[in-house]
Amino acid sequence: MTYVVSNLHGNYQKYKALLSEISFKDSDILYVLGDIVDYGDEPMELIADMSMRYNVYPIVGEHDYRAIRMLQGFDNMLKSGDTPDPEYIAEMTEWMAEGGKVTLDGFRALDEEMREGVLDYLSDLALYEEVTVKGKTYLLVHAGIADFDPDTDMDDYQPEDFITEPANLGTVYYEDKTLIVGHVPTESGKIERGEGVIAIDGGVAEGGQLACLCLETGKEFYV
Repeated sequence: MTYVVSNLHGNYQKYKALLSEISFKDSDILYVLGDIVDYGDEPMELIADMSMRYNVYPIVGEHDYRAIRMLQGFDNMLKSGDTPDPEYIAEMTEWMAEGGKVTLDGFRALDEEMREGVLDYLSDLALYEEVTVKGKTYLLVHAGIADFDPDTDMDDYQPEDFITEPANLGTVYYEDKTLIVGHVPTESGKIERGEGVIAIDGGVAEGGQLACLCLETGKEFYV
């Protein structure tokens, strides 16, 4: 089976509970639509688990995109001993206040080899995935597609285009494929479907549910 989830936000325990709820097997596939880190208590444990599974495919979210810059800068500072510039300090302070502190704390607790592994993993996150299941094609992105043009090739967009502008449930982006997005918690806290978009962020960062969709059956799972 093919499953899609989004906005785990360091909630390793909910992630493990979800894998149990869906009876996740080696023959299954799980796509994670970004925002792996920040807010939750165990972002490093979550990354370690995901990185060990060949059938879990992560896609970058804006929190991940920001975290890699902050963590790379912090790691470089540790290795060089240099004092960071004021611009970096200001962004680091803002990031920590917006959920990044737990991510930095977890990263600092790792040894050098493990820190390198985390940086490599976050740096390699895909911008999007396109999958076809039972004859239906789905485009998986974190937030949406900014400045969308149906004639623009996906590889011609910038990373920020997939992580900043929320998709509109009332918009049909493509006639032959459906967008599945996270990024913004749905009003109901459950999976919501539009004409050409499915939104699956249940609002875990704000204490909501972790929502997961099975593409073969359309079944929804919540933990």
